[in-house]
Amino acid sequence: MPTYGYRCPSCGSFELVRPMAEASDPAWCPDCGEVARRIFGGPALRRLDPGVRRALDAEVRSSDAPQVVTSVPGRSRRATPITTDPRHARLPRP
Repeated sequence: MPTYGYRCPSCGSFELVRPMAEASDPAWCPDCGEVARRIFGGPALRRLDPGVRRALDAEVRSSDAPQVVTSVPGRSRRATPITTDPRHARLPRP
């Protein structure tokens, strides 16, 4: 069941776990019994897998100032190794 946030005018904020069918029903403060107003917050994205969370954070950061790279990540400057074997000199060049 989802958790909904409410704010009592006198006591402050509290949360209720209730079915979605009862989301629009009034809620009463557990401390004073006064009718509380529902508040809306952001989704609980911090409960995501850490890898997904890092990817989402990187996407948000790159929207304003994209990271500039000078080479393909994970590769060295020399893509093909140089060999000293004389037999390789007779092979056709790509």
